[in-house]
Amino acid sequence: MRDPYQILGVAKDASQADVKKAFRKLAKQHHPDQNPNEPKAKDKFAEVNSAYEILGDEKKRGAFDRGEIDAEGKPRGFEGFPGGGFRRGGHGGGPGGGAGPGAHPFEFNFGGGSPFDAADIFSDLFGRGGPGAARGAGAGPGARARQPGADIALDTHVSLETALHGGKARVQTPSGKTLEINVPAGVEEGKQIRLRGQGQPSPGGGPAGDALVTVHIQKHPHFRVDGRDIRLDLPVTLYEAVLGGRVEAPTLGGKVELTLPPKSNSGKTLRLRGKGLPAAGGQPAGDLLITLRITLPDGGWAELEEVARKMQAKQPYDPRVELAK
Repeated sequence: MRDPYQILGVAKDASQADVKKAFRKLAKQHHPDQNPNEPKAKDKFAEVNSAYEILGDEKKRGAFDRGEIDAEGKPRGFEGFPGGGFRRGGHGGGPGGGAGPGAHPFEFNFGGGSPFDAADIFSDLFGRGGPGAARGAGAGPGARARQPGADIALDTHVSLETALHGGKARVQTPSGKTLEINVPAGVEEGKQIRLRGQGQPSPGGGPAGDALVTVHIQKHPHFRVDGRDIRLDLPVTLYEAVLGGRVEAPTLGGKVELTLPPKSNSGKTLRLRGKGLPAAGGQPAGDLLITLRITLPDGGWAELEEVARKMQAKQPYDPRVELAK
């Protein structure tokens, strides 16, 4: 595989945020679903995912920059150490280097010193799981071949109602497999959901990579998402704005009645607490922010014009006076 920095088009001193941004842009550009007539799209998409598998993981990126692993994540030239031999066994090993009780199965002996635990190297190289384990496999001979497959980046689009209440969504992998996702209530735009084991297969028989699914909220005809708040423009009549009163307004949970204060200007915003997107961890939900938009009638212009002329003559005013300052 080519240099992962060249594949993602980033400099070697690029931040992790820049690496992620470049990956998401290229993954979207080369996604097979976006290029159904391009036979090489799948290979390019897989190459981008493999590059991000190295650079998106700080430990793997560091190992690659130090020359400890190659562009495919495989250790470089790991042949043991002079002055000592490789043996199976542990601190309590008997003749011939056999393992004693409680010993780690893979250690290096430096000729009289303390044994060196190979698990530490494999943990640093692969950056997965606890000491001594690549993801889903014990470290030792063959751990190089059992490294996990590459992660894949996918996108799914859900309705605002699903984002609010939670539900199911489906997404298709580059191989054509359809996956079902549990979308949590209150999911935000751009939230990433990890599906374990649904990524690229391992080239050496190890565990498959993961599918990283980015959730996008579809545009709603009336409501707009603003963080955890939801916004709505509510048309009101001229007389409702002047006189005040009770008006009906839609929400994602059904209709509610609002009390309009008299003399409400167009642009005035009313807040319904807790009617936005729910939050995790016991945090308060967002709010529904309703902005009033005064709407003139379709007919009856003669009478309205007469009222407007009298007002212009007897009670002129300048609503833009503040803009002149």
